[in-house]
Amino acid sequence: MNAKILRLNKAGIPLSWLSREETATLLVKDQVIWSLGDTVMEIRGGYNNRGIQSVLKLPSIVACVGRVRTDNFHPPLVNKFLFRRDKNICLYCGGQFSVSDLSRDHVQPLSRGGKDNWTNVVTSCRRCNNRKADRLPEETNMELLAIPFVPNQYEFLYLSNHNVLADQMEFLSARFSRHIKLS
Repeated sequence: MNAKILRLNKAGIPLSWLSREETATLLVKDQVIWSLGDTVMEIRGGYNNRGIQSVLKLPSIVACVGRVRTDNFHPPLVNKFLFRRDKNICLYCGGQFSVSDLSRDHVQPLSRGGKDNWTNVVTSCRRCNNRKADRLPEETNMELLAIPFVPNQYEFLYLSNHNVLADQMEFLSARFSRHIKLS
């Protein structure tokens, strides 16, 4: 099973995705303070002197000990996350494309003072990106179909895992902004 376990801090804020090995280590070291969701897998260990085998049940969501950080979350701007944010849709023509036919377009081009950040980039097909070139959308009569936005921590964890389980999705999506819509 390729399911990942959602790791939260003790305040319930999502931090990362864990492998089954990482989760088992946290459980055995008694660093999980609470958990949610279904058991995603069981790891069977050795037998005790009464012939009973040890079983470690891995929940789909674990909250761990540690300091609760209050600094702002800054998701890395990577094309695979950008394309997933925009659902592989060109935000100029509305076509849905494979990843190999997509590119990152800067709404305000870098050469004209635009920044390489989440609120200035959109998914674009190569044809529309070439047509827009080094101009603003309004200079080419190309209208944006959606406003680019910075994913919050909950949205970013969704974007960064292609195998989100139902209970994990329920936990994450409760805190999605109004920008992200699930298809």
